[in-house]
Amino acid sequence: MYLDSPAKPTGEKRMAFQALDWSAFQQIRQLLTERTRARFNYDDGVLEITMPLEGHERIVRLVELFIRILVVEMGLKVKTMGSTTLDREDLLKSAEPDNGYYIQNYGRVADHEVDLSVDPAPDLVVEVDITHTDIHKNALYAGLGVPEFWRLQAGTWQILVLQDGRYVEQAYSLTFPIVQKADLSRFLETALADEVAAEVAFRQWVRQQV
Repeated sequence: MYLDSPAKPTGEKRMAFQALDWSAFQQIRQLLTERTRARFNYDDGVLEITMPLEGHERIVRLVELFIRILVVEMGLKVKTMGSTTLDREDLLKSAEPDNGYYIQNYGRVADHEVDLSVDPAPDLVVEVDITHTDIHKNALYAGLGVPEFWRLQAGTWQILVLQDGRYVEQAYSLTFPIVQKADLSRFLETALADEVAAEVAFRQWVRQQV
């Protein structure tokens, strides 16, 4: 298993604040960004500050590798957003995902810095939540209009696709139709033992599928 026991989660440290208006949230974020590597998620008054630790960051980087292999081997284009802040003051929502990608909408954002007041949300967002989160991540990213959300929570991967304003769990990825969540789980388990072998094997598998 690639996660610690749920009884002793070690992937992130978190703090949550309630009933903060947008201005107070911005002030806190500006102050702490200058002093820490924290990430900030805000949804209608609730602010969660996360400090990722090694267990979290390793899984995030491996998922990034998984997606990069798919993009390259399937001949797609990608604009990688990483943890770029996704701000929508009009919706009182702000997110800093573990990974964000423009793939289907690559052509709409490839030549400029993304402005969510006019540009679409990323096509795919990935979040790894090893410890408890006070932010309702599904509602946050659905509200931002993210079409596909990959989420690891309580040791289980979900592929969530936006339908009529809410996420519905799917067996296959919308962005990468050849991928099931079991494929990602197998890749991570292999990669945590041997990253190079996992990359070689998965790249070969993708080539067979396409």
